[in-house]
Amino acid sequence: MLLKLQQIIVKPGQQMLLKDISWQQLENILEEMGDKRAARISYSNGWLEIMVPLPEHEKDKELIGDLVKILLDKLQIDFEPFGSTTLKNERMRQAVEPDTSFYIQNQAAVIGKNRIDLNIDPPPDLAIEVDITSRTQFNNYEILGVPELWRYTKQGLEIFVLQDGKYIQSQSSPNFPNIPIIELVNEYVQQCLTSGRSQAMRNFRKWMENNLSNR
Repeated sequence: MLLKLQQIIVKPGQQMLLKDISWQQLENILEEMGDKRAARISYSNGWLEIMVPLPEHEKDKELIGDLVKILLDKLQIDFEPFGSTTLKNERMRQAVEPDTSFYIQNQAAVIGKNRIDLNIDPPPDLAIEVDITSRTQFNNYEILGVPELWRYTKQGLEIFVLQDGKYIQSQSSPNFPNIPIIELVNEYVQQCLTSGRSQAMRNFRKWMENNLSNR
């Protein structure tokens, strides 16, 4: 007797790992799950991981995404935000859903698109993961060729840059050269917890006015 997807319950903060999942089965599962869902997937060579984030994870994800958008706007850099869109490449047998993602250098290639197919589209220039608990996802991004990956954990922000097919940890962001991204993200995420989101965002904009006015 086959189980249906709606019979499977994954609680927030938990993961489920399925093996021997074909690409067609993956496509069917994604279609059945739909776009409006809390769960995130990661797929690599037949292994499918389904994760449901905790509520605090979602708050951090939204906040860091908003900080990036505000910064890109301030710097007058064109970009296309793609949120948690499914990044997949059938030929590579890989799929992953970041917490949020941005096309920056390659933004012109995806204007007007609602879905991304890495068989034909470039990968996002920046992907962001909050509290990664699985190395599977990390490897997905390497194989799919995402140039820059941010990982935010309880210890703060880490930046990884793709070099020769492998991620190298970096203290700076190629997408935001000469800007102390790690310090900024860590500071204003913490400010959100102590002063509230609105005050933290006002403080961030004030920092930009004082430090980026000549850019």
